[in-house]
Amino acid sequence: MSPLKTGLGPVARAGGGGKPRPSVSFEFSPPKGPKSEASLWEAIRRLEPLNPTFVSVTYGAGGSTRERTHRTVVRMLNETTLKPAAHLTCVEASRAEVDEVIRDYWDAGIRHIVALRGDPPGSLGGAYSPRADGYQNATELTAGIRAIAPFDVSVGLYPQVHPESPSVDHDIEVLKAKIDAGATRAITNFFFDFDGFLRFVERVRKAGVTIPILPGIMPVTSFEGLSNMSRRIGVTIPTWLSNLFDGLDEDPETRKLIAASVATEMCARLAEEGFSDFHFYTLNRADLVYAICRVLGVREPLTETPKEAAA
Repeated sequence: MSPLKTGLGPVARAGGGGKPRPSVSFEFSPPKGPKSEASLWEAIRRLEPLNPTFVSVTYGAGGSTRERTHRTVVRMLNETTLKPAAHLTCVEASRAEVDEVIRDYWDAGIRHIVALRGDPPGSLGGAYSPRADGYQNATELTAGIRAIAPFDVSVGLYPQVHPESPSVDHDIEVLKAKIDAGATRAITNFFFDFDGFLRFVERVRKAGVTIPILPGIMPVTSFEGLSNMSRRIGVTIPTWLSNLFDGLDEDPETRKLIAASVATEMCARLAEEGFSDFHFYTLNRADLVYAICRVLGVREPLTETPKEAAA
């Protein structure tokens, strides 16, 4: 019997097999110290066997993690099988300074940059004021990157209206300008309005945008942290999600299970809608992301046991 006739939900149908393996990518943040570096590399090693299309490393507000980002990306390139992408922003730097970073990445062997406008130092979602001698926005940055070397350039995309944008139409025009400047894919911010996301992507496609759009997935176990982040960047938290986490402030294990359940169902539903590329905001933790990937059919290659090899 076809899985679609069994009455099973999207997660069970996703686990039924028979579908092409989707592509996944993972975002990490540079470590702040020895302890966080150890946990970061534990997560990297756990997810590396899943063979992601690429992994990205964030760039702190105002370029505050410039050296740590560079060091982490280069280590990934040299010590793993991963294809690392470095985030880069326009904030608090001249064009000459940013261009130097771009050239350093190319010389180090990095071939993929995630070009973002960025946030002011210490102010996620705060008012942006470009430097007169710097790149003014992500479109200019994308063009600057491509003028230096033929990088693969990913750009950001808000599945809801950007907090500083007058309309969705304006956001789409900005995306098209980034593509004209050389962007090769768009990675969306995280979201929880599933139907709204589908309507948004349909509108973007109708506007003639053909590059891959990767849904950004954030399996967060701290609802307070999620709420604070969402408020600052303009992401709507639906009532049903807040209800799920209500009363669980002192119950981290249940929060973890709920976070995995919500993100897994979202990915399974997106897969049924034809999406085959997923970008996970890992927060430098692997457990939830690994479980979600398994549901989607993304698994490490099977290895032969000595008995099998001798047969």
